Amino acid sequence: MGTRAAHEKWLADLTHLPTASGQEDAVVAWVSAWAARRSDLKLEIDSGGNVIITQKGRKARPPVFAVAHMDHPAFVIGEVKGSDVRYEFRGGVNPEYFSLARVEVVSRPGKTSGKVVTYDPETSTGVIEGDGFLPGDIAYFRMRKPRARKGRFAAPACDDLAGAAAALAALDRARRRDALRHFGVLLTRAEEVGLVGAVHAAKHRTIPHHSRVLSIETSRELPNARIGDGPIIRTGDYSTMFDRELTNKITRSARVNSLRHQRRLMDGGSCEATAFGGYGFQCTGLCLALGNWHNRGNLDRVEAGDGEAIPMLEEISIDDFHGLVDLLLLAASAVDDDYSLEHSLDELYEERAHYLS
Repeated sequence: MGTRAAHEKWLADLTHLPTASGQEDAVVAWVSAWAARRSDLKLEIDSGGNVIITQKGRKARPPVFAVAHMDHPAFVIGEVKGSDVRYEFRGGVNPEYFSLARVEVVSRPGKTSGKVVTYDPETSTGVIEGDGFLPGDIAYFRMRKPRARKGRFAAPACDDLAGAAAALAALDRARRRDALRHFGVLLTRAEEVGLVGAVHAAKHRTIPHHSRVLSIETSRELPNARIGDGPIIRTGDYSTMFDRELTNKITRSARVNSLRHQRRLMDGGSCEATAFGGYGFQCTGLCLALGNWHNRGNLDRVEAGDGEAIPMLEEISIDDFHGLVDLLLLAASAVDDDYSLEHSLDELYEERAHYLS
């Protein structure tokens, strides 16, 4: 079973891998090797390239899946004519961040870099000026490190490889417990271009329809959802509210077990719970508060119109990360608790209805 140090190594490994929507091969290879070292796990790949990891053997309860995505916003190089390099940017980043930005190829060894010359926000395409680029290269912004702060972790792609690392860490611990044999992991593709992998998995029943889904994200830090204040039980996202029963059961379990956490509406963006919920799955969300979301430093000020658009490494709290692993394990059990809001209200009513007399 992995230790905290091992979990942090998996976090560092995954968040530094090159990945883009539709080009998640490096992440798939890492995860496949990780699963192959554990003979009690079964790894499958669905028709859309999503990765499913389950525990072998008989399960006593309906499945619970932690879902995270394997892609991150990135430049994907297309046609190359000399130093004229055309690209498609896959993911959501404000146009201001492309102005004279420097980029670096991360999908192969070398120092290939260039400067963004044009960017069309309507098509998410443009031109880079530079030498040594090849069609199919994945490139990231050249990014600054955040100011060093104790207990923080910074990397190019916390969103959502930190979520994937937490899911795998939880699975590694769950496989030692007979009561959690129903817990598995689903890692999806192409989330950053419209939840595409999750929609494919939901439409094609990659996981059973009676599965309970825990959508994991690293979500933009908000004024009432801060980095370092604990992992977040997410009541909804930009698009929808999540399953009330699941959310309440997990929240109650976290409180009963004194697990430090936050319960928040994280409406900075949409996550894969929206996709699964839209196709009738029972699902809710868990997340980590994230700094420099999509590598956008000074994002609040940029959106206010008075800040410099500086690409930066994304940032999370190490304690929040370990707390999310603990929360996933609690959630995998809590989804089958007998607790219901109606029953709690009935008890309260029976105890205090005399005030109505």
